[in-house]
Amino acid sequence: MKNGVILLSSILFYSFGAPKFIFVILASTIIDFYLVNALHKSEAPKKRKRLLILSLTLNLSLLAYFKYANFFVENVNSFLGEMGFHSVEWTSVALPIGISFYTFQTLTYSVDVYRKSHAPLKKLSDYLLYILSFPQMIAGPIVRFTTIADQITNRAETVDDKLLGFFRFCIGLGKKVLIANVLGEQASLLMEGDIASLSTSAAWVGIVAYTFQIYFDFSGYSDMAIGLGRMMGFTFPENFNSPYTSRSITEFWRRWHMTLSSFMRDYLYIPLGGSKVKSKSRLYTNLWIVFLLSGLWHGASWNFILWGAFHGFFLVIERLFFGHFLKRIGKIPALLITFFITLQGWVIFKLENVSDIPVYFGKLFSFHEGTVPFNMNSDFIPILAVAVFFSLLTLFKFGQRMEAKLIFSASLSLRGYVAYSLVAAVLLLLSGATIITSDFNPFIYFRF
Repeated sequence: MKNGVILLSSILFYSFGAPKFIFVILASTIIDFYLVNALHKSEAPKKRKRLLILSLTLNLSLLAYFKYANFFVENVNSFLGEMGFHSVEWTSVALPIGISFYTFQTLTYSVDVYRKSHAPLKKLSDYLLYILSFPQMIAGPIVRFTTIADQITNRAETVDDKLLGFFRFCIGLGKKVLIANVLGEQASLLMEGDIASLSTSAAWVGIVAYTFQIYFDFSGYSDMAIGLGRMMGFTFPENFNSPYTSRSITEFWRRWHMTLSSFMRDYLYIPLGGSKVKSKSRLYTNLWIVFLLSGLWHGASWNFILWGAFHGFFLVIERLFFGHFLKRIGKIPALLITFFITLQGWVIFKLENVSDIPVYFGKLFSFHEGTVPFNMNSDFIPILAVAVFFSLLTLFKFGQRMEAKLIFSASLSLRGYVAYSLVAAVLLLLSGATIITSDFNPFIYFRF
């Protein structure tokens, strides 16, 4: 009965956050299940392709309507206004939580079955469980069908899995509540106020705070999902691998949101020709397409598209000449330059109002004192130091050993279990107390 219990819990969990959309999600998932089953049973290539297109159209249409319809209409109305025409009447569409993660998992199911990488699930309830599984549906990681298909129908969680999964969940919760929220409060104070009045030092504090906030927030959610999954016998893919230790933007994308990067590579970049295309201009165009769409995936706003273009630009120039330069200057200079570039990218990502972006960059490099003094939260500096320490930990051998011991252990000694249990309990209590006593607990990924 365990799959049934998890499925019911997942439906209730999603209904609690988005009660109006659970019926849309359930209906589209059920339709998709039968479409893909028909695709699998058919031997006619043309029919299989038509059914695949129908499945992809169903899921991408939901994403386009709920996530991008408002954006499209707003831009059309802006254009019509500039031309002197009346705007289009439109009722804004609410955004279902986790719609992008939902869509990408349905796409992997359809495509993997079409490619005959794996047979489809036999039971509708199993497919619903794959799509709606509450640990990872709303904030990732993106779990491919072939990765988890066999685990849905046959798995056995152990006592070790339950304890180590609980420990991993508490690490993720601590990352989110004890680190990301503190940094996020400072970032919001500086980056969501009067940007024009910021001093250079305040602008740098704001973007550094946001840079570590988004990492500990997102990786914290991934840790919680992986930990919950392990407690239930699932092995979800890792989503982050110390991205701020990267020595190039190419390496950064191998370490940051790894399940999205691998999805875009295998389901978009490689079908476009990947690195095997003969024309270099086509290669660079493919990279730009992938990262423009990656940026758009993050949100229906021009700043996300610009952020994707920003990273696409650096990936292209790394292929041309910049990558050779980074390799020659040494590991630490390459790391610092990559981090600096990444940090500038987060300015674009954070500021939804595109007109604020050049203003903020101007503040970063104007070396002006500004007109409004800013106060730092008393917890900010020590928490930032903790964030930097853990972000760069794997640069050192002791950090690599610590990560292997804390994160990737398969089993422990009795002393280890006691120590892990105590640390997990402390993290859980501190995080719970912080959530109860604080009214600042942002969910950055609602738009995803």
